[in-house]
Amino acid sequence: MVKKLESLARRRAAAAAQQIEAVLPESLKGSAQHIWLAGMGAFSRAQAEGGKVFEALIKEGLDLQRKTQGIAEEKINEVTGRMTAMADSVSQRAGQNWDRFESIFEQRTARALNRLGVPTAKDVDALARRVDELASAVALLSKATKGQGHAPASAKADGAAKARRRAAAPPSRPTSGAPVAPAPRKRAVRKPPE
Repeated sequence: MVKKLESLARRRAAAAAQQIEAVLPESLKGSAQHIWLAGMGAFSRAQAEGGKVFEALIKEGLDLQRKTQGIAEEKINEVTGRMTAMADSVSQRAGQNWDRFESIFEQRTARALNRLGVPTAKDVDALARRVDELASAVALLSKATKGQGHAPASAKADGAAKARRRAAAPPSRPTSGAPVAPAPRKRAVRKPPE
């Protein structure tokens, strides 16, 4: 009986295998056909809606481009503002340094000219006022003497000459009591023989 059961089990297994083999190719064929039809449907839909999808993608691309351009412009404006502020700061510092340098240069030049005995602008202005005062005084004296007729013509000329000499003389400067050394003379530079 065991043999019969074994043979029966073998027959049933073979029949089941035959049924599976018969059903399997049909199901595979059905699945392949379904896959093919799904691909054809997707292709048809993509063909029909492809223009719409393409236009939608273009619209999204334009929106994205506008956003990125806006962000880029903001960043550029921000960087430009920073650079302008830095340039203004550097320019302001350079101007201040230039003013300091100019002031130091003017002070040192004035000291050097003072040591050499060159009159300053204030000295020249004082001298000009003094000349104006003397000219007024000479004019008054000449009117007064003209009316009296006492002073000879040569005396008038002598007075005018003295006034001119006094006007041409540099104004006196207060010193510490030490005599002022004369300015050094320039020596002629000889060229070596060639």
